[in-house]
Amino acid sequence: MGAQYKTLTREDITFIKKQKLFYIASSSTHEVNLSPRGYDCIHVNDPSTLYMADYLGSGNRTARDIAQDGEITLLFNAFEDEPKILRCFCKGEVIMKDTQRFEQAGTFFKADMDAIRHIFKFTIYAVETSCGMGIPVMRYEKERKGVKKYALQLAKDGTFEQYVKDHAVPPDLHKL
Repeated sequence: MGAQYKTLTREDITFIKKQKLFYIASSSTHEVNLSPRGYDCIHVNDPSTLYMADYLGSGNRTARDIAQDGEITLLFNAFEDEPKILRCFCKGEVIMKDTQRFEQAGTFFKADMDAIRHIFKFTIYAVETSCGMGIPVMRYEKERKGVKKYALQLAKDGTFEQYVKDHAVPPDLHKL
């Protein structure tokens, strides 16, 4: 059966660390944004704080919604082993690449930080679990490396920052 509580448990943290795929949803005054995320891009700092390395993509709606004090939900579900769904309801903060905070938060990740657009810090205000018995069993095969390769090539070419600016970054976000 499902439950709702304020912070992550040890069991929740272990569960999050095992997942190869999760979903991030955000909303503010615009449409609800929902995106799948892979890679080793989520870090549990403590039972109420998560960090996420944000690779570039076609848009930047999560950052837009955070800038507008929107809501964030992270959803993790088991595709292997015992069924489970875990939701983290959060408020977010964008840590920009050209800051000392980015360098500090970057130590949480094994990624080449040249491929990261920025880092999100999520403060959890509620955690919710549900059974997940309707989720199919699927096996993880491998990671796709296309986004990482593309981002690193942009960084090498010196066009990474221009790409970030051209793809839906709120104009006032660079002031954060």
